[in-house]
Amino acid sequence: MMNMTPVVKQLLIINIIFFIGSQLVPISYEYLAMFFPENPSFQVWQPITHMFMHGGIMHIAFNMFALVSFGSALEHFWGGKKFLFFYISCGLGSALLHTAVNYYFFEDTINILTANGYHKADILNILSQGKIDTRWQTLVSAAQFDGFTSAYIGTVVGASGAIYGLLTAFAFMFPNAELALMFIPIPIKAKYFVPGLLLIDLFLGVKGTSLFGGGGTGIAHFAHVGGAITGFLMMWYWKKNQFNNNRWN
Repeated sequence: MMNMTPVVKQLLIINIIFFIGSQLVPISYEYLAMFFPENPSFQVWQPITHMFMHGGIMHIAFNMFALVSFGSALEHFWGGKKFLFFYISCGLGSALLHTAVNYYFFEDTINILTANGYHKADILNILSQGKIDTRWQTLVSAAQFDGFTSAYIGTVVGASGAIYGLLTAFAFMFPNAELALMFIPIPIKAKYFVPGLLLIDLFLGVKGTSLFGGGGTGIAHFAHVGGAITGFLMMWYWKKNQFNNNRWN
């Protein structure tokens, strides 16, 4: 904690303030968590604010531990402005991929329903009231229906997407640094650890989609993957343009 860099410290404080505030005022989730774009509760600021909301003490504790551990090292080399730009960009990339995957499966079910005589406006109107038409369940599989309703009703919170971007950048810059998880105490080099973690997320994300009929885990796995992909693309671009060593301060 003694080596915590300024922007990382500020992000840590903001996340803690948001967490305490959300526990004291639970209704804040309705405004600051990220909803599906077709849901009336969606607001344009949610792709940003959802990064500072967390679902529980373990959720925020893990993310903030990773922010301090990996973020401080990156900010030290990049400077605060560049680090913050990278962090927010990865969070937005995370939200984009998660929403795109949800949108694909949501529209897939919408297309099936409209092909069977339902109108999209009527479907959205029923969903917006927190209701469903049980006849829909006879036209799609149980997994498709679950993905359809959870995409519309569910919310996304957490800094995990941005954190995965930091993990990717750390592995990019320090590939031979050894990392370990609490339940895997064996040190693994970052260049193997981070891709392995992403493969697990990708597998669980794909398994949980209606396409494969798997059950969801309650974790936005594609948000993690989206943050990592955004981080990788930014690092690749910066390296290609010999820009990754330049500070913005």
